Amino acid sequence: MPLAMNREVFITCAVTGSGGTQDRSPHVPRSPKEIADSAIAAARAGAAIVHCHVREPETGRPSRRRELYREVTERIRDSDTDVVLNLTAGMGGDLMFDGTEAMNRMSQKSDMAGAEERVAHVVECRPEICTLDCGTMNFAEADYVMVNTPGMLRDMAARMTAAGARIEIEAFDTGHLWFARQLVEEGVIPRPVLVQLCMGVPWGAPDDLNTFMAMVNNVPAGWHFSAFALGRNELPYVAAAVLAGGNVRVGLEDNLWLGKGQLARNEQLVERAVTIIENMGARVIGPAEVRERLALTRRAPLPA
Repeated sequence: MPLAMNREVFITCAVTGSGGTQDRSPHVPRSPKEIADSAIAAARAGAAIVHCHVREPETGRPSRRRELYREVTERIRDSDTDVVLNLTAGMGGDLMFDGTEAMNRMSQKSDMAGAEERVAHVVECRPEICTLDCGTMNFAEADYVMVNTPGMLRDMAARMTAAGARIEIEAFDTGHLWFARQLVEEGVIPRPVLVQLCMGVPWGAPDDLNTFMAMVNNVPAGWHFSAFALGRNELPYVAAAVLAGGNVRVGLEDNLWLGKGQLARNEQLVERAVTIIENMGARVIGPAEVRERLALTRRAPLPA
């Protein structure tokens, strides 16, 4: 297919994630203050959207506690920094087993929650965007399955829409895009549609360019898409995503390094992405233009 380069690009910064990176870099934020401060710095560096998970402040382990999400979002809002808030809803679907001979029972190490609990922080904090991992897959970071059944996805999407959040579809393989298209056709996910192509996440879609273009070619016309790759290919994928007609995501959720031997901060990754985009002849757009493009509405959280 001919290239249709995106000339007006928005940047998402994935601030901290839920992976086991907290002890691999001192720059991975843990506490709500650290996460909010890093998100604000990323926004000031050029990120129109900040995508936030939360962690336990003492250990850095991933968390689903609503009070942590509330503190992060309130700190960002109170800073008067103009940025689009995007909260994950990917937690609560981690299924583990105690070895291959105990497959008839879930391990106590699992983190499984119902649809209401998985989106409770979205309902309370009222971000402009929240994510929906649009499929089930094996994850290589640990021996577990990320579980998102069709019924669970329909239920979560309905709750997200009722809460007034724009859904960002997280697609880790082409089958996830196939099901997302079905949800849009059913009206479960309303338009305008936003999808994040997640490349190089074991064991989803690998981050080679042939696979990436297969993912791009499965994004329906009229949808807005963004893309990222894990690790060393995060910054090269800034250029790849723009060339393919999309937007970009960078941040410490996906990559800890600015260069060989140089640990990054979120704002440094955003600054590097801005440089790449502008050197390609494209323009980085801000949160106001993103809101217009995606029909977003800024709202206050529910009363405490």
